[in-house]
Amino acid sequence: MIWSIIAYIIIGFLGGAIAKAIMPGKQGGGFWMTALLGIIGAFVGGFLGGLLLDKNYANIFSISGLITSIIGALIVLAIYGWVSKKQA
Repeated sequence: MIWSIIAYIIIGFLGGAIAKAIMPGKQGGGFWMTALLGIIGAFVGGFLGGLLLDKNYANIFSISGLITSIIGALIVLAIYGWVSKKQA
């Protein structure tokens, strides 16, 4: 269980960094915001991937785990950008 959480954190950070590079526009936040959004995105992507594709991502260290992490991070970044733009 603890190793799965650590794996989600590592893959989430990578997914967040890739998603931030893919996402058009300028998102606020630096290193820690990227890490946080990526980790949240990894959990969102893993949850949605398990829900929609009926897969178990307990082994997050895989290509499919990274892809779902990136997709989840893109979703989280889009929501974050929308909310932060609305507040400004």
